[in-house]
Amino acid sequence: MLAKNYKIQKKKEVEAVFKNGRSSFDDIVGVKILPTAQGNSRFVVVVSTKVSKKAIERNRVKRKLSEICRLSLTRLAAGNDFFILALPASVQKTYRELENSLLRHFKKLGVYKQ
Repeated sequence: MLAKNYKIQKKKEVEAVFKNGRSSFDDIVGVKILPTAQGNSRFVVVVSTKVSKKAIERNRVKRKLSEICRLSLTRLAAGNDFFILALPASVQKTYRELENSLLRHFKKLGVYKQ
């Protein structure tokens, strides 16, 4: 689970990342990124009812994506806000497939250090 200081909590900040951030999408997940003046990277993971009508499935996807972000913190460039949007195909994907997709987006956006 992500610590509180790694989460975007204010609606204004979430909207700013969504509207002004650079993006990378595929059929599983979408990522928007916005550089900030803060020292650490922050995340918001959104899984809407369009992904699944069942809360248990939405929560499972959200937990998987949050865990991938938590484990990737040391390899991500600091000072960025991330908006991660799960798409309907993410429900059928395994943890490994979600991880590969998300890391591919991080590399494409130039924030993943190897």
